[in-house]
Amino acid sequence: MIEHRAFFGDGEKTFALPAEQILELERITGATIGAVWSQFMALQPGFANIMAVIRLGLIGGGTSPKEAAALVDAYAKPTPIMESFQLAFDILAARWNGNTVADADQIAAGNITATKEAAPE
Repeated sequence: MIEHRAFFGDGEKTFALPAEQILELERITGATIGAVWSQFMALQPGFANIMAVIRLGLIGGGTSPKEAAALVDAYAKPTPIMESFQLAFDILAARWNGNTVADADQIAAGNITATKEAAPE
């Protein structure tokens, strides 16, 4: 599974957008995943879209829907928009572009939070 890991709220969380969450994102935004990605790339997503990506990313990463909604209400909505935007962008980018295998030193330094296991050779 392509995922993004980041500290959010009260600890390290896993975010993912499997097909089910992408379809739900498209349903609630009324836009295709490509249009949502384009909004983020143009730095023009709506606040509701930022929150939806984070909430659905949490659900896709294994958080219950109830807990995901509570985490977004407690930690994403009241923070500076750019902070929430960056998290949502990272979640979308992981799914859109795939993840790169991160060097342990980069992860330890906090420079990379998204990881994926390398394909067997």
